[in-house]
Amino acid sequence: MLTRLIPHPLLSLTLVVVWLGLVNTFTLGNLILGSIIGLVVPMLTAAYWPNRPSIARPLKVVEYVLVVLWDILVANIEVAMVILFKREPAIHSQWIPIPLELKSAEAITVLAGTITLTPGTVSTMLAADGSAILVHCLHTDEPDTVRDQIKTRYERRLLEIFP
Repeated sequence: MLTRLIPHPLLSLTLVVVWLGLVNTFTLGNLILGSIIGLVVPMLTAAYWPNRPSIARPLKVVEYVLVVLWDILVANIEVAMVILFKREPAIHSQWIPIPLELKSAEAITVLAGTITLTPGTVSTMLAADGSAILVHCLHTDEPDTVRDQIKTRYERRLLEIFP
């Protein structure tokens, strides 16, 4: 009965938090409306998630979010420095293929979204077999370092979150 009412608890919680962030005012009415949205949307979409992903280590999600938020902050500063102080010929954009150990479509989607959210990098293409993702980096002289950083900071943590 409880899994029918709340088929995706994490999605429900996320929807409530996103709703409260969108309305930008915490009131009882907004909390109730967000909770209704958080219950109804997962119930209506449950049929489309027959093999929903399981999260092996929920506390690792918190760690992952904090790492990503920190990286976004640092990357904003780095991109600003590149834009403000580097002349165009000194900017070295690179296409970097990142081989993937991730197998879950959800984990690969989170990784691609994380790369794109981080200023200065954009995930552009996934190999047909899911074995690699192509990333464009605004400026780097060391593409191997960027690849290794994505694998260690993001992919390693996602492997722990999505078994």
